Amino acid sequence: MTLRQLLAQLGERLAAVSDSPRLEAELLLADALGRPRSWLLAWPEYEPDDAALERLHALLEQRLEGRPLAHVLGRREFWSLELASDARALVPRPETETLVEWALELPLPEEARVLDLGTGSGAIALALASERPAWQITATDLDASALALARENAARLGLERVAFRQGAWFEAVADAPPWDLVCSNPPYVAEDDPHLAREGLPFEPRHALVSGPEGLDDLRLITAQAPAHLRPGGWLLLEHGHDQADAVQALLRAAGFEAVATRADLAGHPRISGGRRPA
Repeated sequence: MTLRQLLAQLGERLAAVSDSPRLEAELLLADALGRPRSWLLAWPEYEPDDAALERLHALLEQRLEGRPLAHVLGRREFWSLELASDARALVPRPETETLVEWALELPLPEEARVLDLGTGSGAIALALASERPAWQITATDLDASALALARENAARLGLERVAFRQGAWFEAVADAPPWDLVCSNPPYVAEDDPHLAREGLPFEPRHALVSGPEGLDDLRLITAQAPAHLRPGGWLLLEHGHDQADAVQALLRAAGFEAVATRADLAGHPRISGGRRPA
């Protein structure tokens, strides 16, 4: 069977679990062949050998079980980085790049002190470190296995100047000097959200997704505690659900933040809210 035929067949099968079956078909086939996607398009009549087809079948079966593509491939592109991705942490999402963009636009000091709470795979901290080498970045997570994944990603990318601390939210850095920026993509899914049973989420760590009956428990805690850990004029940026912007803005204002605003992700959903501690 040629690559052209294989891609058509794969696309049909992946349509049951993917919104972009053609793209996933190309990624799985390229991985099985050990080739870039561009090679598939250049050689549509190539016929893979039996060993490559066996590798492809194993990858396909995992994806058809509902496992996230990033777990099947063991990696995920985020910002300009390729991050290792597995069941230890949430798969980095494109919408989180909106937080990175906002952070990079802030008028922070050249050697800004930056804190990434609940870093998971390290996506936010490592993206910022790749763009701002002089920033002093610390990333925390309560989960030791997630923190291990973040450290592995930092080492592989040569971004080992990022510091990692284990602990719950600000408890991990309780004695640290104030920060210029605190950012976080915390759990924000409600306990009874039906999406938890779909879209690959059963294969991701539940504690990194769910936060109380409204999905606001961790957002509420971080927002309330952040002013005590920010320097005057410091910023707090938070990712949240597409329908939580009003609630998070209210939490920020109640905690005394000014210049409160929300930014939409690439899909147009209100996704990141933030504010500045008064100077």
